[in-house]
Amino acid sequence: MLKHFLRAKIHRATITSADRDYEGSISICRELCRAAELLEFEQVDVYDISNGARFTTYVIYGEPGQIQVNGAAAILVTPGDPVIVAAYAGLEPAEIASHQAIVVQVDPANRVTHRKVSPIHQP
Repeated sequence: MLKHFLRAKIHRATITSADRDYEGSISICRELCRAAELLEFEQVDVYDISNGARFTTYVIYGEPGQIQVNGAAAILVTPGDPVIVAAYAGLEPAEIASHQAIVVQVDPANRVTHRKVSPIHQP
């Protein structure tokens, strides 16, 4: 049985633009993708801190500093909104003890300010 855990999170990224006419996805700058170890076409959840909107999409690589929501989900965000982008992993019981989550914190210009790797702590 798989249990699902946070794998990576970009915390408080700022939406730079939204494009309803694009076919879908979220464009994230490559530096943030490298820091969070997010791959192109990887599924992510996006949580808009300003309005509570939550949606699932996939990553495409964007320009430096870019966090752009594309397609239908573009109506759920406004440029300037802070968001959390999270990726999860399904782990087998034997993988859980060695799992570590990556949390990347950014400034309002979407530059990495802190990267933390945290192991799972037993209750």
